[in-house]
Amino acid sequence: MVGNEKRVARQRRQARVRRRLRGTDQRPRLSVFRSNKHMYAQVISDETGRTLAAASTLSPALRDVVKSAADREAAKQVGVLIARLCEERAIREVVFDRNGFLYHGRVKILADAAREAGLKF
Repeated sequence: MVGNEKRVARQRRQARVRRRLRGTDQRPRLSVFRSNKHMYAQVISDETGRTLAAASTLSPALRDVVKSAADREAAKQVGVLIARLCEERAIREVVFDRNGFLYHGRVKILADAAREAGLKF
């Protein structure tokens, strides 16, 4: 039952963060999800309910580049890719949504890589 308690605690953190964050068309929300095997990032407009850009370790652009999809280097590559996709779609600023995860490790590395690639938080 420990796994269920962890899931519920993450859902509470996620709801608490989402009460304060709203992604608009001018400044969409960058939502990050990490599993044990992969990293995912989506840029979402909450006004229209659309995903504007998405990148993950499963993306064709990263499949050949990344050796292990669950390490820090993979998170960095996902951050760079999502920043590049946002730049192509003329998105300069985003609101960062850590999605209930603690801001350290792979989540922090993804955010830092996206910032270095030109995305503003």
